[in-house]
Amino acid sequence: MLQHRMPSSLKLGEKLSKDEEAAAGTEDTEVRREDQDKINRFSRLHQRETVLEERLKAKQKDKEDLEEVSMELELADEDELVPYKIGDSFIHLPLEQAQSLLSTSTDEIDKEVSRLEDTLGEIREELSGLKAALYARFGKAINLDV
Repeated sequence: MLQHRMPSSLKLGEKLSKDEEAAAGTEDTEVRREDQDKINRFSRLHQRETVLEERLKAKQKDKEDLEEVSMELELADEDELVPYKIGDSFIHLPLEQAQSLLSTSTDEIDKEVSRLEDTLGEIREELSGLKAALYARFGKAINLDV
């Protein structure tokens, strides 16, 4: 059984040099259970990253929309009732109450955006480590660039 080891100078998340990458994949390397587990983990994390990126884009769009509505409400008369969407229906509320609800919604979306960004950062960090380990073992015999 051929075994390749990650160069000792390589730290988690670092990339291999072109020479190290070429040397790592020159021979037929047997895929061990540990390697397959890393490949599977990489695949699952990549899928999760894609889903979370889509959610983040949607939340950022929602946030932009709420900020736009907030600016529009600043121009409204204080005595005017404002249509405010709750679920599938609109309710006419006093301007101050609508602004308060809008502020609460904006805060909730800000928290969700922050949480999604943190989760994506953690996933990307782990993906980077897995990618470095797998390229160290298989070199050009594996393609993890997506």
